Amino acid sequence: MSFRAREVLVHNISESRLKTFYIGFDLGVCRTEAFSDILMDAVVDFAFGYHTGILKTYDRRKLIEAAKSIYKIDSFSDVKWTYLDKDSIIDDTDLKAEDKIKKRGEFGELILHVLLRDYFNSVPLVSKIYFKDTDGFTVHGFDSVHIGPDLTDHKAPSLYLGESKIYYRKDGTAGRSGIEDLLEDIKTHFKCDFLKREFALLAKKKYSFLPIEEYPDENTKTQYETFLVQKQYWFDTFHKVSQGRDKLENILKSVTIPIVCTYQSRIFEKCAHDLHPDFSKEFETEIRLLDAEFNKLIGEIETGEPVVTNLNVILILFPIPSKKELIKVLHQKLYNQQNA
Repeated sequence: MSFRAREVLVHNISESRLKTFYIGFDLGVCRTEAFSDILMDAVVDFAFGYHTGILKTYDRRKLIEAAKSIYKIDSFSDVKWTYLDKDSIIDDTDLKAEDKIKKRGEFGELILHVLLRDYFNSVPLVSKIYFKDTDGFTVHGFDSVHIGPDLTDHKAPSLYLGESKIYYRKDGTAGRSGIEDLLEDIKTHFKCDFLKREFALLAKKKYSFLPIEEYPDENTKTQYETFLVQKQYWFDTFHKVSQGRDKLENILKSVTIPIVCTYQSRIFEKCAHDLHPDFSKEFETEIRLLDAEFNKLIGEIETGEPVVTNLNVILILFPIPSKKELIKVLHQKLYNQQNA
């Protein structure tokens, strides 16, 4: 399924370890509204994954159900109050560690979901929103668990374990702060004990999908059968690794780690739109500085399990003009959707 992000986003740097996006402009105005509509179109896919089938089309009731399931997550309700009711913004400068969980309600995971679906040709394997809403499942540590083609060998399968951040800092250091926190996530989540626990939790959800004999949509039944075969492979792998019957290093060879840093950038203070004569230069300069800093910091991480620099980490930088404007419009649309 494509959510047509290519119609709104500009994907101007695409390298093996670095990719960039920004929201395009129309007559000098950032198309934030159009991008927010694309994200809202993906809400059902994001909330339910393939646990209730492949939902290429759905009616208003399904949209309402998806929106309500998201707002059952405390972090989304808290952030909605901050941005809509209080008309404020979460500044990451002095955010306490215990408050960082609230940032999950800023739609970073949804942005990551859409980028993976539209640009990496992945499909969701597990939806944390679905499990949190249906059975109180302890939410896994990763912001996305997708499956898709390996980026270097498109015939080989890959497990996409993604992380995401959305940052604003009044001092203009949002990009750097975002990549620093993403690296902290990598250090935390890619340790042997953590991975084995996560794979054990994921393995328990092996049967949380419609059996093929109960699948109602003949138009997508063949596609769903293909997904079930892929799903079986990965859940069997999770089980074997968590039981010590397969080596962790074997599955890590097949793991892609996309990390998305969406951040309010001063590029757009210097250049009002992307047709400004200095835009390309300013964009390139900022991106290359952040990429260099990221590579420096990841090279300084000292862990013995696994070696971080051996992981297939892809840095995705997504500068935006205004975090407040984007998050506010997304919460307004989602809130309206659940009350439609």
